[in-house]
Amino acid sequence: SAQLTDLPGVGPKRIKDLAKLGIRDIEDLIYYFPKRYEDRTVTRDFYKLEHASQATIIGEVIKTEVLSPRPRLNILRVHLAHGKDTIIAVFFNQRFLQKNFKPGKIILVSGKVDFKFGKQIIVSDYEILSKDEKTQNLGGIIPIYPLTGSINQKLLRKLIGDTLKNYIQLLEEILPLNLQKLYNLLPLNIAIKEIHFPQNWLSLKRARYTLVFYELLIFHLGIKSSRNLIKVQKGIEHEKNNYLTQKFIESLPFKLTKAQLRTIKEIEDDMESPQVMYRLIQGDVGSGKTMVALWALIKAVSGGYQGALMVPTEILAEQHYLNLKEILDKLNIETILLTGSISKKDKEEKLNKILSGKGQIIIGTHALIQEDVSFHNLGLIIIDEQHRFGVKQRLALQEKGVQPDVLVMTATPIPRTLALSLYGDMDISIIDELPPGRKTIKTYHITENRKNEVYSLIRKEIKKGQQAYIICPLVDESDKLDLINATETARILATEVFPDYKVGLIHGQVKKEEKEIVMESFRKGELNILVATTVVEVGVNIPNATVMVILNAERFGLAQLHQLRGRVGRGALESFCILVSNAKTQEARSRMEIMTK
Repeated sequence: SAQLTDLPGVGPKRIKDLAKLGIRDIEDLIYYFPKRYEDRTVTRDFYKLEHASQATIIGEVIKTEVLSPRPRLNILRVHLAHGKDTIIAVFFNQRFLQKNFKPGKIILVSGKVDFKFGKQIIVSDYEILSKDEKTQNLGGIIPIYPLTGSINQKLLRKLIGDTLKNYIQLLEEILPLNLQKLYNLLPLNIAIKEIHFPQNWLSLKRARYTLVFYELLIFHLGIKSSRNLIKVQKGIEHEKNNYLTQKFIESLPFKLTKAQLRTIKEIEDDMESPQVMYRLIQGDVGSGKTMVALWALIKAVSGGYQGALMVPTEILAEQHYLNLKEILDKLNIETILLTGSISKKDKEEKLNKILSGKGQIIIGTHALIQEDVSFHNLGLIIIDEQHRFGVKQRLALQEKGVQPDVLVMTATPIPRTLALSLYGDMDISIIDELPPGRKTIKTYHITENRKNEVYSLIRKEIKKGQQAYIICPLVDESDKLDLINATETARILATEVFPDYKVGLIHGQVKKEEKEIVMESFRKGELNILVATTVVEVGVNIPNATVMVILNAERFGLAQLHQLRGRVGRGALESFCILVSNAKTQEARSRMEIMTK
């Protein structure tokens, strides 16, 4: 079979550099797609250029000069000619390039045209061309690839061009001709050629569509194959004994919603079947996923099995442990908390209980998948906020038992059709109903200069006996980004803005013991305001907190914003989420709009 070393100009050094790009064989090279395209079909004669327009031009170097109008600013001016027309290509603080632009050289430059100080183009990208490339690169859509080391655009284009010429015919077509016509697809070899060297924008669009179709098809076939394998796997057939689970439901001080009961029935059917359960529970924050998960854990224990609940953060693990232990103690079920920060002695004691089976429900973080953790009889694993864990971590926990049932939970809102695409190998339960009495969280987007209005709202809520979160994207000062940090925010709030109230601080670098003290103080209502980073993003449940303020909200993704907002509105009280942001990009503004709809 053909090797990269068979290509002209590829020696040991370039093999290493290609490997850094993930290119290790001919197939990798064929599927190394451009990151963008440069439209050189719009290369114009200089006299046709318009002020403030983006343009790509080609010209011959006449002379160069460097100006230094002030300290730490140098301007390289490259005089270019095309026929009788001239223009100056301007490079800021790149005087080191001057040696590359010898008179007579042909260069192609892209940038913004500027007529304020004569006819100029402010260069954003350039390429030095050889004489024979002068006509070759005048027209066409040129691919631009990610680069490294000794690999430049021209070399990579040539390598890919040569490879396509010699090996493209070896690509096997996946779909028959009738399906290609039905879905308006290009043959695979033509789609690959067009994605690298498109004839025009229309053919590029069709090539992209074809390749996306193929990728999704292969993905879905993989998912379907995985699902078929799961369906024939012999699992644990849990007993139909419902004494403990019924006792649990009867002990709750509230009624489960219809959506919770429907999901419980689906889980019950799965667990009592001889096949392995592999189910996703999707439900908004506060919809009661945890109670459903607890029902499943109790179901496993009632048949003599252990259950494990893995969560992404220690704060969430501790909170689940405290909340669930209170319920489980009444059912004489022993619950164990296992995290990475417990003492060696405490860990040994807990590991022995897990191994002996005395520990029946184990709640923990990634610590659950460490090598020294062995279960006596693991029958059910539950993964909370599954998007925070990788596939390997989920498999590592599964391997702690013998074909245990698997339940994963997410609060990230995913449309059902997309969920079926992403999790097609799983059955899906959707808890689409909130407990009665829950009110919609009022969400507002305001700019930085209106923070005093937020502080007024916080004061108003504290006077009513409620509490507030203030979320910052950083722990400390950042040299690179002008972002609000938690440490300084907590200091200013405690000393200047809210001197009459108690302000706490929590972030990922706070020691475990201190973190526990702060969270417990906030839980008890001893702290009025909690300044935090995203360590409180998932699962923290303080029903008395009614205000969530997110500073620099543009720095967070939609899923994070949604999770953070879910920390309030946990009870029957009216709650507020305030997104503070001077969002500059359209993408950031769109996120703010989606959150406030």
